[in-house]
Parts: sequence; structure tokens; C-alpha cells
Amino acid sequence: MARVKEFDETEVLTKAMQLFWQQGYEKTSMQELVDVMGIHRRSIYDTFGDKHQLFLKSLALYEQNLAEKINQRIPVELPTGERIRRLLAITLDREADQPAGCLVVNTATELALIDDEAKLRVAAIFHRSENYLLTVLTQGQQKGEIAQAASLESLAHYFHTVWLGVRVDAKISSDPAEIFQTIDHALQVLS
Repeated sequence: MARVKEFDETEVLTKAMQLFWQQGYEKTSMQELVDVMGIHRRSIYDTFGDKHQLFLKSLALYEQNLAEKINQRIPVELPTGERIRRLLAITLDREADQPAGCLVVNTATELALIDDEAKLRVAAIFHRSENYLLTVLTQGQQKGEIAQAASLESLAHYFHTVWLGVRVDAKISSDPAEIFQTIDHALQVLS
């Protein structure tokens, strides 16, 4: 008879995600994961795989949570500039128990050069983020908010690069007003 799990997978995966986000992959030990997740080591392996697979599942959960946050906080009806402003600032709008910065950017800087699978996952997430921006810009152009002659692909890449910088800055900056000022400067390219 199969054993019934006595824990909520999403809840314990969220705990692992938070720990990886706070400490990074390399600095997080299996014992810390056991302690933080509150389940047995065997249950971690049986449910999520090894530490690397658990990390990749945590990264996927992070992306899913971010996508939900974007969908909730950035309605399509807003003007294009405001939608992009909210996206660029979304990393600054975090829960009290969340680490600063971004797990995806942390992964890019910590693992992309040494872990091919992590590098592919991060590249795919970045690609989806840039495509989201391209969609926002295309909708803005269709509404007449962006000049027809504008290169939307270049603008999407530009704003994605700014967003990456904001996510790094959010990890170390003690003054969100400075970051908002940078965001506002970046948005001037739409004027």
C-alpha cells in the first residue's frame, strides 16, 4: 500500500525556495533543507529528487509565483508606461519574509557558468520575460501609445535589461526611491 504524504508539497517547496533564494544553491545544505522544510530527508528525495532537482523545482515555483504576481498587479487596461513601470518595480514590492532581489538573477550569477541545466532554465525564463515585455509594447503600439517606427524588439530587450539591473540593485540598495528614479529615467525612452 502506498504511503500517504503528510505534508503539502507546495508549502514545503515554498520553504525550500525561500532558503535557496536567501542563501543560494551552493551555501544551502541538505540538512538545512530538511530542517526548514520540516520533512524527512527520504521524503525530500522521494518527492522532489536530489538537491539539484529540488532547486530546479524551486526555481520553477518562483517563476510561477512571479507570473501570478504580474497578472494580479499589472492589468492590461493600464497605459503601457505604467505597466512597464509596475513590472520593473515588482521586485521592490515584496512580502516581509521574502529575501531581497530575485532568485532567477541569483541563479544566473551563481550557477549559469557551472551548471548547464540551470543556465538553460534561466535563459528560458529570461526569454519568457522579454516576450512578455514585447507583448506589452506591441499592445501599446496598437493603442497608439508607442510610435509605429519604434523597434519593439529593441525596446523589449532594453526594458528587460533594466529589469535585471533593478533586481540586482534591489538586493543591495537601501533606498527604493533611487531605484524608482532609475525606472522613471528608463521609461523616458517611451516619450
